Amino acid sequence: MNIHSRREFLSDVGQGMLVASLGTSLASDLGVSTAYAAEDDPRLLFGKLEPLVGLMQETPTPKILTALVGKLNAGVPLRQLVAAGALANARTFGGENYHGFHTFMALAPAFDMSKEMPKGQEALPVLKVLYRNSFYTGKTGGHAKDVLKPVKAAKISFDISETAIDKAAQQLRAATNAMDKTKAEKLLAALAEQSLESAFNGVLHHVEDNHNVHTIVMPWRAWDVLELTGKEHALTFLRQSVRQCAGHNSRGTNRTVERRRAFIPKLLDEYKLLSHPAGKRKADDAWVDKFALNILTLDSNQAAESTAAALAEGILPEHVGEAISLAANQLILRQVEVWEGYGRRTHGDSRGVHASDMINAWRNIARVCSHRHAVTGLIIAAQNVSNSHSRPKGDKLQGHRQNPFPQTVQLEHVKAATPKALLRELDGAIRENNQLRACALVHRYGELGHAQRPLLNVLIQFGTSEDGRLHAEKYYRTATEEFTTIRKAFRWRQMVSLARVTASCYGFTVDDNRGKGSGHRAPGYEEAKRLLKV
Repeated sequence: MNIHSRREFLSDVGQGMLVASLGTSLASDLGVSTAYAAEDDPRLLFGKLEPLVGLMQETPTPKILTALVGKLNAGVPLRQLVAAGALANARTFGGENYHGFHTFMALAPAFDMSKEMPKGQEALPVLKVLYRNSFYTGKTGGHAKDVLKPVKAAKISFDISETAIDKAAQQLRAATNAMDKTKAEKLLAALAEQSLESAFNGVLHHVEDNHNVHTIVMPWRAWDVLELTGKEHALTFLRQSVRQCAGHNSRGTNRTVERRRAFIPKLLDEYKLLSHPAGKRKADDAWVDKFALNILTLDSNQAAESTAAALAEGILPEHVGEAISLAANQLILRQVEVWEGYGRRTHGDSRGVHASDMINAWRNIARVCSHRHAVTGLIIAAQNVSNSHSRPKGDKLQGHRQNPFPQTVQLEHVKAATPKALLRELDGAIRENNQLRACALVHRYGELGHAQRPLLNVLIQFGTSEDGRLHAEKYYRTATEEFTTIRKAFRWRQMVSLARVTASCYGFTVDDNRGKGSGHRAPGYEEAKRLLKV
């Protein structure tokens, strides 16, 4: 989805104002979410999308793909299936279920992938994720156990100033941190009645207090999917962030957590980042590369302060974000190849993939949120990337001491030079789970100036067929989007890392913890191919 079209599309008022002006009954008839219905209403309903949403929740998993392909054959647009799937997921899981929120966050990326698929195969990435959604919906009891119910907005007197909105946002933050989901959702609904932007910026306060890759990516995907569902469903999706962060906070609050939460406001104040607008000083390639590598030598607080200092010096936030993205990318390219256990592989929940998805989300958020959250998000992103490489346990990363892959020894074995030959060998390397050869082949492919699209035609097929431990769609979207937004000097690093992750995830599913690829395709993929006759 185009960044600028998102910004234009989402610049209007939020769901609350629309429902308030139409009335609940008419809003439902027009397909607008009735999220503000009376609290004793039996279900949260979604107007004209409700029949499809109900189908997603109520159809048994063995029959779901047949039902969905039947809808496609009857003329229902693929984007409408994605919209209904997102609403069904939100109503079922509410952002609180691990597999549920991973599936929600894959829906918009899967739809983006569908636009790149060969003719006749467009629906494959989407159907794979909707099958996953159905499977985990069945595990929780389907519609019988809806997490999200109708919510009524808290009664707040908003004046024309920003003071009341800011106060409500801080109350939302406090209620979420106190795990009072009912109060927090009512406050969020009140903010949504003011504007979509007020609600979106409101949830970012508690995200900053409870940040990890999942709590950061969730609000971005909630915002992102609105282009498919319509802005009127914003409250439904943003409520997931409240519940997810409240659940994250339930692990316990102590002095360490409070000190961590106080650290970022201290930096904002010390570097006076909120008292002047964002800088416009452009960073050159050397600065961006050096800053990225510097993050890999610092602890998390040092990385945060370094980022605050760069922003205070007037460096364009977009360029600071580029550097942090490149640092996350290096976590993938510098990870030592170890096969014992999935946790040390480079797909799924490896730290490099998590960090890359996280900074991609923050960079997108920074383009549409308030100045405060834009600078805060970049500082937190640097913290997270630094923390990912410096942990003493888990993935065996050597940080700045390890040269990135591919290294000379891998490049020396690449003899092919034509696009056709390189891509044929890449296909084989992926099927062999040979991560480092895949890196070398794509590095050489980009070095020779070959076109990106034929390469993506190879990688997207595996991104569609493989499970990737729930990350195949998200990371494909992360890498391809970062390729388009990062400067030319560094963009091919994204394709090299995507090739490595693709080779790593080949043959592995979310429940497969064996040491080599077992040849399993993502659940639902083969059936979807058969039904689509491709």
